[in-house]
Amino acid sequence: MNHAWEPAAAGVLRLPSGRLVRGRGLRHPVPAGPVPGFALYLLGHEPPSVPWEARWLRWPDFRLPSDRTAAGDALREAWERAGAERVEIACAGGRGRTGTALACLAVLDGVPNGEAVAYVRRHYAAHAVETPWQRRFVARFGRT
Repeated sequence: MNHAWEPAAAGVLRLPSGRLVRGRGLRHPVPAGPVPGFALYLLGHEPPSVPWEARWLRWPDFRLPSDRTAAGDALREAWERAGAERVEIACAGGRGRTGTALACLAVLDGVPNGEAVAYVRRHYAAHAVETPWQRRFVARFGRT
């Protein structure tokens, strides 16, 4: 059984290691095709239940995660699981928080902190990572 996303599928980011992670906005319907094995939902409120394993990280819109330690743990889990499972990361719109989280996964995958936002904008969405504090979060991610 293939556990990866289709590399050309909409919203799928290929990390330098080859790991594939789908980013999306929860305002939109679940895309056709395979469902995630694991999802990380970045919202200010608890997300609706889904039929796959999911983790919720409290992360208000246009802001940063409420608990930075929990965020680091959740992002590391998503990155590790993307090596063998279909992983989805999503917020309401699929750009700011999702892009920030994907940029952090890129850092975990070896992209230098200062290049991770550009990497995600080039390979996922041109307007990913929406605020200056989200860019700073990526720049400092994993350095403590």
